Amino acid sequence: MKMLFFLAAFLVAIGILVAVHEFGHYWVAKKLGFKVLRFSIGFGKPLVMRVGKDADRTEYCIAAIPLGGYVKLLDEREGEVSPAELHRSFTRRPVLHRIAVLLAGPAMNLLFASVLYAILAMVGTEIVKPVVGQVRLDSPAAVAGLQRGDQIVRVGERRVGDTEELQIALIRQFSSDGVIPLRVRRDGSERSLMLRLGDDRRAMTEPGKLLPGLGFDLATWNADTLVHEAPPGSAGARAGLRAGDRLLAIDGQPVANSAEFVSMVNAAPGRDISIEVERSGERLRIVAPVPRVMEAGRAIGRLGITLQEGPRAWPPGLVEIHRSGPIDAALGGVAKTWEMSSLTVQMLWRIVTGQVSAKNISGPISIAEFAGISAYLGLTAFLAFFGDHQRELGRAESDAGTVAGRRPGGLPGGGSGEGDTAVRACPAVRSAGRNCAPCRVDEPRLL
Repeated sequence: MKMLFFLAAFLVAIGILVAVHEFGHYWVAKKLGFKVLRFSIGFGKPLVMRVGKDADRTEYCIAAIPLGGYVKLLDEREGEVSPAELHRSFTRRPVLHRIAVLLAGPAMNLLFASVLYAILAMVGTEIVKPVVGQVRLDSPAAVAGLQRGDQIVRVGERRVGDTEELQIALIRQFSSDGVIPLRVRRDGSERSLMLRLGDDRRAMTEPGKLLPGLGFDLATWNADTLVHEAPPGSAGARAGLRAGDRLLAIDGQPVANSAEFVSMVNAAPGRDISIEVERSGERLRIVAPVPRVMEAGRAIGRLGITLQEGPRAWPPGLVEIHRSGPIDAALGGVAKTWEMSSLTVQMLWRIVTGQVSAKNISGPISIAEFAGISAYLGLTAFLAFFGDHQRELGRAESDAGTVAGRRPGGLPGGGSGEGDTAVRACPAVRSAGRNCAPCRVDEPRLL
């Protein structure tokens, strides 16, 4: 059922993305005197067709393959054109007019993205402050002096106000010297720190590797984390964990939720960890050797137990709702579109030059997944998804040839404190400013 929902959301998203893009070509072509023969959403055999009532008798179609679209213009290179209409043929129109028609599609996507961002700003969006959660021992973050509860306010010369801005600023700051200056707020005052990266900087740009590679997570929700089952013979059971134990801390670091506990254990393959638990009102300390297992080509730690969470709640002050007036929202929409477009171009150049992992580029399956996730989260997240992908389509299309088929592409990923690179930051999760419901596991999870 979820797959059908995601597929439906994907088709709706692609249809709207393509319709906006092709409408830009169509509208400018009409205004500049080109004859438009067909406006099609999709490729292949038309499923629905309507013929316009104007003198041009333009055909408006919805075709069988919903992965693009096209605007067909009168062109003497594709067939005979009557002398009376030669002046309206694509090849006979002024060069500047032809260029305007070709650029109108991407321009319309960028304009639409700006409008969507402005609407989101007026409606109001949840943002999560960039507050540090868990800091891993001996990591670049720990060596730099980053501590749990620090609020990151600046990366290099860029101020950051939420988790999305933080990840964008971090990925922009990656440089050959491997140093990222940070400014953090701690106990009411600000101080400067220097993050020094290792030699595996490119690996950190892979999806999901940025913040883990730096050695810290962002603060998220709080929820009691309980052992649901500790099967006999599992590493957790051998260490003394029992069903019903409330997990409090690992190696002295508090456990905010099950995701943090999983992350801490995964990061400790082959070593002993000290787990503080509450059992029948008594606080106990259990030393658990963590077996090393291989998953997706990397070594992680596993205890072989399942976890269950209690009700979730955000720490006070961590989540805020930001709203803007019409003028500020309009200006902010344009600025957001420009910033994200320039970031995408920068990241694509870094991919080409080998500085950033090519794994950040996603295909239709990932786009469908995030379309479904954003639709699941609601209208605000779905609008954010459209904004990001309108911008991507507007930025990506150079339209060097005749006005033809479009295949929207995108660069989604995770981003609600889970540490994906900015170029893949999932628009649904970023907009929601919280853990995405379809991505989280409310049922007992295996560790």
